[in-house]
Amino acid sequence: MYNIYYIEADKLSDFINRLESIYKVFLPAIKDSSPDEIDYYYKVSGDQAPFIFNEYRLIEPVKSFLNSPLEKVTAYFHQDKNIVDLADKTIIFGLKNCDVSSFKLQDFVFLEGVEADSLYRLKRENTIFVSGDCTSFKDVCFCMNMDILPYPTSGFDLNLSPLNDGYLIEVGSGRADELIQEYKEYFALAKETQIASRKTKREKVAERIKKHLLPQDLPSKDILQRLVKEGYSLDTWQEFMLTCVECGGCNFICPMCHCFLLGDKRENQQNEKLRLWDSCQYTNFAKVAGGANPLKARKQRFRNRFLKKFDFFMDNLGMPGCTGCGRCIEVCPGKIDLREVLKDLAKKLNKAAR
Repeated sequence: MYNIYYIEADKLSDFINRLESIYKVFLPAIKDSSPDEIDYYYKVSGDQAPFIFNEYRLIEPVKSFLNSPLEKVTAYFHQDKNIVDLADKTIIFGLKNCDVSSFKLQDFVFLEGVEADSLYRLKRENTIFVSGDCTSFKDVCFCMNMDILPYPTSGFDLNLSPLNDGYLIEVGSGRADELIQEYKEYFALAKETQIASRKTKREKVAERIKKHLLPQDLPSKDILQRLVKEGYSLDTWQEFMLTCVECGGCNFICPMCHCFLLGDKRENQQNEKLRLWDSCQYTNFAKVAGGANPLKARKQRFRNRFLKKFDFFMDNLGMPGCTGCGRCIEVCPGKIDLREVLKDLAKKLNKAAR
């Protein structure tokens, strides 16, 4: 169990400036704003701009720091197949619990298989993740319906909780504790009153999200696996896939989707091995060398995405492949809402059971 500290707002900015001499630091920045919502994105620190605490998750999923959309796999290896330490030492601020929770699945896929992915592990080990409590939420957020709180309790290195004049900073790993001790002049042990204030703030945000979700009448996380299995033959898949343009955006923006494709590219008289993100919504995603394609129809691919998220990972990891971040809803040009798909399955199954 590590300590919880307090840091004043101006000292946090100084602390981040000090980190820039050793680490590549990514900070939240405002991409766009409207009277209703603000969008945040990651930017590289270094311009001495004041630190912005993002109220909710950023546009990009944090997986993009661990698995690039396109990377040359062979560039990371010597001729003797030993991995080269090309990954920058990095600190990323601005994660929310929907991002932190995604590590469980990404680590399961890339580190806990028959053989660990060396590139993923290298980047994971060289990156310190600084999460933060959600102080608000977007209209598409439904994290608490997936039993994910608007603040992390584990899985982070450091976590920031805003107070009136500074932040509580909770330590969640040994490497983060070493970092705090190295710059201990910036931090003071948190007082009980400050920790109590954090608890109150967290509870208020959670209550606001519950009220936001209540009229949506979303099916409980506990029945989602049953819905996608028993609803396998329903016309829900056909109805919702009609506006799908197979762009793959839902997969690419999802913090938990992880499929990739290996390919070759001739460059400088050498064959470079490339790894790039793949999408189960693409026509040839499941096509094999002999030409067979078990997911030839768009309806099948659309349904497969839900089966993987809410059936496969429930069986193999005990958790769904969805954090309720709502990014896929925002990015979809066909206006397909994952929540509405699940609600439609529940409605039709309940009607059939009467």
